[in-house]
Amino acid sequence: MTENILSVEHLSFQYDEQPVLKDINLSIQKGEFAGLIGPNGSGKTTLIKLILGLEKIQTGQIHLFGTPLEKFKQWHKIGFVSQKANTFNRGFPATVYETVAMGLTGKLGYFRFLKKKDQANVYEALSNVGMEKFAERNIGDLSGGQQQRVFIARALVSSPEFLILDEPTVGVDTDNVERFYKMLADLNQNQGITLLLISHDIGSITTHVTDLLCLNKTIHYHGNPNNYQNMTDEQKSQFYGHSMNTVTHHHS
Repeated sequence: MTENILSVEHLSFQYDEQPVLKDINLSIQKGEFAGLIGPNGSGKTTLIKLILGLEKIQTGQIHLFGTPLEKFKQWHKIGFVSQKANTFNRGFPATVYETVAMGLTGKLGYFRFLKKKDQANVYEALSNVGMEKFAERNIGDLSGGQQQRVFIARALVSSPEFLILDEPTVGVDTDNVERFYKMLADLNQNQGITLLLISHDIGSITTHVTDLLCLNKTIHYHGNPNNYQNMTDEQKSQFYGHSMNTVTHHHS
């Protein structure tokens, strides 16, 4: 029987009297690599905040691993990588190793020395994203793409089963975007981690995810990304809920 990692039912939300999300229904099953797209102001960030418990549900239900959100306690099962580019201080005095080790704080608590097993987990997380050779480098000395790999390692170090990434290619140069997506595919296929990737880059995301969701206040499309790619721009606009033209990406 397929396990639902995330289930959202009849979810609506508004700020003051301004509707942001309307009757959202979606599910993400164990092992999926799901992509969430939508224009600016479509409600993507609000949806993620609700899933992570950072906003209080007004109408509807969210279940994580089969448990109602208000009763869910196993947050170590969920990793989250936010939009690093807008918040990260490049002068932050920490090595790559120290940055990843911070991901164990929720599991171990503050001011706890890492045991050998914990230290091994840090290096394993770095290895999973190809950054183990940079462990002693200062995080601020790395490129945007390398930094994002480190932040993903920080999310992976507590061994999550579900990883949510919000615009992870922001600040990553074009040449490294394809390599970045291949790394995510490896985490999904070989590490068995269920992924939810939020992006505005429709051309790239539809060629990598296994399941596609189009959000613009409500879900306009939820299904196979190949079927979405084969639609005309007019059909995509109807599902996307927004006038659009598709830009084709060519990868080597």
